[in-house]
Parts: sequence; C-alpha cells; structure tokens
Amino acid sequence: MFRRNTMFIAATMLGMATPAIAAPEPATFPSRLDAYVAKEMQADQLAGMAIAVLRDGEVLVAKGYGLATVEHNVPVTADTIFQLGSVGKMFTSAAVMTQVEKGKIRLDDPIMKFFPDAPLNWRNITVRNLLTHTSGIPEFGSDFNYRADYSDDELVKLIAARPPSFEPGMRWSYSNTGYEILGILVKKATGRSYLEVVDTEIFKPLGMKTARGISEADIVPNRASGYKFVDGQRKNQDWVSPSMNSTADGSLYASLNDMIAWSRGVEQGKILSPAGWKETYTPVRLNSGKPYPYGFGWQIAAAAGQPRYYHGGAWQGFRTHYSRYLGDNVSVIILANQDNAPIVKIADDVAGLWDSALVAAPPRPKPEPAVAKRVAALIEVTRAGALRPADLPLAPPDFSDNANAYFAPLLKDVGALTKLELMKREELGDDVVYTYAASFGDRSLQVLYGVGPGDAVASFRIYP
Repeated sequence: MFRRNTMFIAATMLGMATPAIAAPEPATFPSRLDAYVAKEMQADQLAGMAIAVLRDGEVLVAKGYGLATVEHNVPVTADTIFQLGSVGKMFTSAAVMTQVEKGKIRLDDPIMKFFPDAPLNWRNITVRNLLTHTSGIPEFGSDFNYRADYSDDELVKLIAARPPSFEPGMRWSYSNTGYEILGILVKKATGRSYLEVVDTEIFKPLGMKTARGISEADIVPNRASGYKFVDGQRKNQDWVSPSMNSTADGSLYASLNDMIAWSRGVEQGKILSPAGWKETYTPVRLNSGKPYPYGFGWQIAAAAGQPRYYHGGAWQGFRTHYSRYLGDNVSVIILANQDNAPIVKIADDVAGLWDSALVAAPPRPKPEPAVAKRVAALIEVTRAGALRPADLPLAPPDFSDNANAYFAPLLKDVGALTKLELMKREELGDDVVYTYAASFGDRSLQVLYGVGPGDAVASFRIYP
C-alpha cells in the first residue's frame, strides 16, 4: 500500500507579486461552508471531518462535522484527535531544522555519518536529500509487513537492503522510508527520540496541547476512529504494529485546535529562524539544475499568482490536508477519518468558497492524443491489476505492485472509460506531468501521468 501517501504536486511556485486577494464577506462564509460540507459528506458517505479556516491568524471557522466514532455516535469537535499521516512530515522537517540550528545536524552531512554500517550506495546521500525526497531510497513493496515490530536497527537494515532507485539528487521520488530514516537520524544526533524532539521543540512551545505520537495502548481522550470504505461499507482501519506507528514519516496525533496553534506558529515564524524557514520553503534543485516544487516537508505551489505551501496525508483510514495561501494569508486545515474522503478536492473547494481566485484553473493545454492513448492503456492495465515495472521504467522498483494494490480497486466498479480530458501540463524538475479528468459514465477520477528523460514513464496515479 502507499504508506502515508501524500497528494502529488499540483503546481509549480510562480512567486509573482500581485495585489492581495479580495475576500468575501466573512459573516457569510460559515453558513456556505456548512452547506458545502453537508453535501460532500452525504455524497461520499463520510464518517466525520474537522475543518478550520484562518485569515491573518484569526479563526474564521473551526468546527467538527459528523462522527469521530461511529460505533458510539461520538461527534467530531475541534478537540477530536486525528492521525495526521504525511502532514506530519512538516513537523519532522521542523524537528530536523531545530537541530540544524543547534549545530547537531548539518543539511549537507552524509547520512553515513550517523549510519556508519550502512551500505556504500548510501555514501553520497545527505540529510538534505532525505528532507527533499531526492535520496533515491525506495519505498517498501506491497509485501512489507506493517504488523511486525521492528527495532530501529532492524528497520534501517530492511531499508538499506533495497538498493537506491537513482543517484542522490538525480530525481524526485516521494519516500516515506527516507523520512523514517530521518527520525532515527534525529535520535542518533540528539540522544532523544524523534517524538521527544517534536514535543519539546515544537508542540510545547506552540501550545499544541494534545498533539502527540500515535499509541493504541495509551488512553487518548477524544481520539477518533479511522475508517476504510470497502464495497460501499464502512469498516475499521487496518491494524499496524506499535513500531511502525512511531516513525517520522507520519506517526502523529493532533486535533483541529492543535493544528490551529501550529498554523499560527508557522505564520509568525516561530520555532525556526527566518533563514531556517526560508530554507524550508525553497524548492529543491535537482542535479540537472532544474527545480522541483518541494522543500523540506512542504509542497510548493502557487495560487492567484502568490505562493502556496501545503501537504496532505493518508494513513489508517485518515485523510488530512493543510494549506497556506500567502497572498491573502489564509490557511485551510482539513482532517477526515475515512479513507475515501477526496481530501484534495475538499481542501480546494473550501479555499474556493473563501475566494475563487485561489483555485482558478490555468488555461487548458492543447490535447496530446498520443499521450492520452498511452494513459488510457495504462488505466486498463491497472484496472486488471497487471501493471509491471516495465510499464513505468523511471518509477521506483515496487511502484507497479503498489499501484496494482491501491488503484485497481478504484477502477473495479466504475465502468468503461468514456472521456479523458487533459486539464494541466506541467514541467516538474526533469519530468513533464499531465493531469487528466477521467470519466467513467457518471463517475470521475483524476489521473496523473508523468514522463521523464527519453519519454520514459516516471509516475502514474489515480485519485478520487
């Protein structure tokens, strides 16, 4: 499965100077949001959500919708505790940067400084590579056992046993395992666990009173249940071992109120120096010299000609998203406890309710029939669960196995592909990424297709 898989990059950072966005009347926003959420939750049969929208650090809306625990009919509130999934990567990057500023870690340190027994193919991987997903360290395959407990050393050995997919800095490839290594590296550099560093350096200073690491053993007041949606029925989340729910790729609990405190801290430039935050938000530059729109645990895009920093998360029945729209200093936080929640769409829709300019679609690119034909063929191969590594030569080695397991169920009951519309064409690093709206009768899915040097397929994803 795609562990704590984030949503793919949506746009490159334009960085243009334009006037502040004209916002609607704040008094009407909450009622329009309520109406939208009621419709969305009914359409997707969602269990619950918590949503906050802030402007200039002031809360416009912060409330829960639906149920935190369906079995006991417990409503979602601003105090409900959700798993964050990969939204936690922004906390991991901040934790690393606090130690960079203390001199305990350097961004360009080879990671073998902290893992001297690592294989020689790790010798050129740096801390910066881990933070920016440019290390080449691949994800685990679909056969990885998330129910087994591993020590740090065992986990490092399992990760190191898989050769890197590419030379450090050559490409961008999302890597949860890279962030797992970061958490262990923080412990080696500080003598404290990653969770201890996050708690003392971030949670407590910012007043994130109930944010903490995941634990099924502890009594956690207001904890939501995570749900998966299978064949039209809601089921409880899959169980994961304690060790695999304590890694730095996304093993955090937080409430909406905690995330509001985080949002204010980020906006006010707390925790890190101005130089540290600037480094965090700088798109990584690949070996080719081309930038890729990802910083340290943050995706970098643009909205209405101004920077947008964001990240999403998905894990154990939870879907989460946090966006900062710098042009109008608006932040949107979405926490959901069901795996079919279309979190990117919801986040965009909520931002659009505030101001449509934030989600205005770019001009449609000219159709490329040859590319569309290849995408349609991949959709059908994926529907059959028959993707092979040869179909995606620039993707990580086990990507096809993961894609078959994760995407085939989305296509199982949607019927024949009836329309494929090219919505966006972007250059991201050395790749060209196409975004399609795929229609299957009355169902619509989003399909992302990326090609790298030599027109080789680098990425292929399908989203609700």
